[in-house]
Amino acid sequence: MTLAPEELQTKGYNSYSFNDFVQKREELDWYKDEPFLRKTVEKFLGKEFDTIHERLLDFSPKVSKDWNRLAEQLARPEVRPYMLHYDAFNNRIDRIVRPSETHQLEQAVFGEGLFSSKMSPWESFVKRILIHQLGEAGVACPLTCTHGLVALLGQFPDDEYPELHEILLHTKEGIDGDFAIGAQFMSEIQGGSDLPANVLEAVPEGKYYRLYGNKFFCSVAHADYSVVTAKISGTDRVSTFIVPSWLPGDKVKEKRNSYQINRIKWKMGTAELPTGEIQYDGAIAYSIGPKDKGIAVAVGIVLTLSRLEIGIACAGFMLRASREAHLYSDFRTVFGQKIKDYPLSAGKLKKIENAAQRTTAGAFKIYDLFLQLDKPLNPGLKSDQPLEVRKQLFNLRELVLLQKICTTSEGAEVLKEAISVFGGHGVMEEFSSLPRIFRDVVVNEQWEGPRNLLLTQIYRDISRVVDWYAPDEFVRNILEGASEVTIEKFAAKLTDLLKMPVLGHVSDESIEAAIEWDAFCSAFFKAYQEVALNEIRL
Repeated sequence: MTLAPEELQTKGYNSYSFNDFVQKREELDWYKDEPFLRKTVEKFLGKEFDTIHERLLDFSPKVSKDWNRLAEQLARPEVRPYMLHYDAFNNRIDRIVRPSETHQLEQAVFGEGLFSSKMSPWESFVKRILIHQLGEAGVACPLTCTHGLVALLGQFPDDEYPELHEILLHTKEGIDGDFAIGAQFMSEIQGGSDLPANVLEAVPEGKYYRLYGNKFFCSVAHADYSVVTAKISGTDRVSTFIVPSWLPGDKVKEKRNSYQINRIKWKMGTAELPTGEIQYDGAIAYSIGPKDKGIAVAVGIVLTLSRLEIGIACAGFMLRASREAHLYSDFRTVFGQKIKDYPLSAGKLKKIENAAQRTTAGAFKIYDLFLQLDKPLNPGLKSDQPLEVRKQLFNLRELVLLQKICTTSEGAEVLKEAISVFGGHGVMEEFSSLPRIFRDVVVNEQWEGPRNLLLTQIYRDISRVVDWYAPDEFVRNILEGASEVTIEKFAAKLTDLLKMPVLGHVSDESIEAAIEWDAFCSAFFKAYQEVALNEIRL
């Protein structure tokens, strides 16, 4: 028996629907419907804007709709990557099994040629901000690592290894439409971020090397090529190498380059990304960069780009969180009025929006400095460089570190606040992408050096350059455009902190100094972001 609508209402049937909200969310264009992002793009791209704007209008619907649907499908727990160690004939293959949606998304994203010489840096930058709004989605970290590999190969061309020219072509321009994926394997169980503690051994064999030992935390374990740090036999200095996952002709046979993937890590976030433990047993490797400056090469180029990208990703995360929280607050009615009409909710939404816009403005401003500098990626500052150049390079170095620790910390807070706007629905994985992106932010905070490590590095950096770069001048240069009161306040505080035992032996005094240093760095970078935001609003 079929009941009339009015009868259904009287028999406990609830006709409430989220359809209007879902439809509006699915119709959003993450570029066209984000006025602040478009305004920021217009300010920084200058003469390039008109051309790139049109390309972004074509590109954005793919990310906002098609790729987003794939990202949601491949994030399901039941399709997480897993290892298939042996084939049917008992051959060790260490195949990483990933869902078909991941392969579709990966081919589409890498097929854009984001690091190709045919694409301008600004176009790539804005497209990556849009891609990061997917969350990790199995492509964000691979993109970042590939960028680092491309930059490393470009910085140190080496005619001794024709293989490196082929790898650069494969990762940067693609070969017959196929774009290779890069990775960076540096962490070992005994050291983590402490690269000097590496014990992986590189044994010379003619002009090549063979690697022996273990890398314990290896994201993008499915990559075609990886940047690996190791110590050459008989030395105590870390060097940097490029390692192909398969030698020519072996990929189709699933015969790896003399290494095994012991297992895939089970992580709280970036779950779509295969992170493994790798055991090398004579893998062929190509040395790259000065052999006695492997750490400087790895950190100054590869990790710097990764840290820079994490800040860019946080801008994308926060923009999406703000957009969807505002959309839901305008849809959902509770206790007789919309969520956005409650002062407490309105204040939270304003806070989320401000954080998203500050973070976006700061990411653009730092990237603009990155593009202005000649060879901004350096394995250490050189004393023979002009003083002003050294200062600018130093500014960039510290801003990248500050952005990495501050945006990931605030990003987690912003995502948590945005989730709370949705109430109970905010923690439902099928209802919202925000819980997944929240976990990705938390994991990103640990990548490429956790907060305490980078806070220590920043303090040491500033302390080491005081003879040629006074703390008050550093503050004034970073906060150019802020009020004089703000500049003087931060300059005075930094000068005082450099006299305190921030890195001293543990005591009540050093603990308090360390707490003050942490708070200073957060406030200092937020002041920088405010300057960037005000420049866009003018």
